[in-house]
Amino acid sequence: MTTSFVAIVGRPNVGKSTLFNRLSRSRDSLVDDAPGITRDRLYASIHWEGTSLTIIDTGGFDNLQEEPLMHQVRSQVEEAIREADRIIFMVDGPQGAMPGDEDITRILRRTDKMIFLAVNKIDGVEHEGMASEFYSLGWDKVYSISAAHGYGIKALMADVIRGLPKPVPEREDSDRIRVAMIGRPNAGKSSLINRILGFERLIVNDMPGTTRDSVDTHFTWKGKEYLFIDTAGIRRKSKVNKKIEKFSVMKALKSLDRCHVAIILLDAAAGIAEQDARICGYAYEKGRGMILAVNKWDLIKKNLEQRRHLERTFELKLKFASFAPRINLSALTGEGVESLLQYIDLVYGQFCTRVGTSAVNDAISEMIQKKPPPQVGRSRLKIFYATQTGIKPPTFVIFVNRPELIHFSYERFILNQMREHFDLKNTPLQLIFKKREKNQK
Repeated sequence: MTTSFVAIVGRPNVGKSTLFNRLSRSRDSLVDDAPGITRDRLYASIHWEGTSLTIIDTGGFDNLQEEPLMHQVRSQVEEAIREADRIIFMVDGPQGAMPGDEDITRILRRTDKMIFLAVNKIDGVEHEGMASEFYSLGWDKVYSISAAHGYGIKALMADVIRGLPKPVPEREDSDRIRVAMIGRPNAGKSSLINRILGFERLIVNDMPGTTRDSVDTHFTWKGKEYLFIDTAGIRRKSKVNKKIEKFSVMKALKSLDRCHVAIILLDAAAGIAEQDARICGYAYEKGRGMILAVNKWDLIKKNLEQRRHLERTFELKLKFASFAPRINLSALTGEGVESLLQYIDLVYGQFCTRVGTSAVNDAISEMIQKKPPPQVGRSRLKIFYATQTGIKPPTFVIFVNRPELIHFSYERFILNQMREHFDLKNTPLQLIFKKREKNQK
């Protein structure tokens, strides 16, 4: 599914992160609020009026006391221009046009990307006059918005998404399995692909950040075709202080749009960090097949205490990805690498599974008998029927009387039962609860 990138740029403290948070938490958003998922607040995948978007907050560098527009801000804007499909340029309405806004304007004018000037902190019609000053920057249209209260957001986003591609179902005529290798810098992604390929196709270097762009590699194993996508390491937000590393994250996220299976490469010696959970969260939110590959296993496999600690952190930080198979391996020695390929086939096979409607409804009936839907107040959830509507991942629509009565615990029960019943234990599943209309049987 094609995703368009929309970057929010502007001086510090004009409200970029506030707009980012409002968009990522909107009703149209597909950002998952399930307990246990740790997400970085720098990128968010959403659907807005049927258009798939990844929103990028280019904020985070607020130490600008020494200079009104330090090179970090300039770097963010320049990289956003190169990587994003659309750009929202935010300014502060009550402050008025500032020199820094003029600097950013000069940078933006060098691009052919579509720019949307959003004057923030306009809380209503009575404050619209503050926005008129910003026509002095030379833009044809100015959008008055309040990121904090939602004023003007729908009108802005309607124009932002106009002309962007709508989601297109993936063609089913290709048998090539697309695999993205993602993880923190220096986890061994390129080394692992080289081990799989058996020759030095990719540059391998133990300096973090060597891979700055996604690199595609075709590969055949036991008669099956694969496309490996090596990506730049994804750093924690506070550590991303170089423009080329910051926007390497965007490239890694784009690779998730292209892949079927994401191998989340973890460093056994370094342990599981919060950023590993964020990286898993990115793949989880995009509904990709996942494999948790613990690299450098040779360094800790004889250390019982390190292994126990690793196990505890898996349970603590990556519980939400418990469906993803886990494998211990070593890119250096080759241990576990062939098993990884077998897991790719396993996950991909489940990722593409189709189930007949009658089988789905038989399974739903068994689940209801096993555990009837709970009563909420005087109302009880009724499940009428279900059908599979898609694959990659397997997606099921369940028609009910009142979708708002679905408690996450009962949804989790159905999800786990579906995994068991159809042997889909190692793939993400999507359940969509819809209200049955009166004319539906």
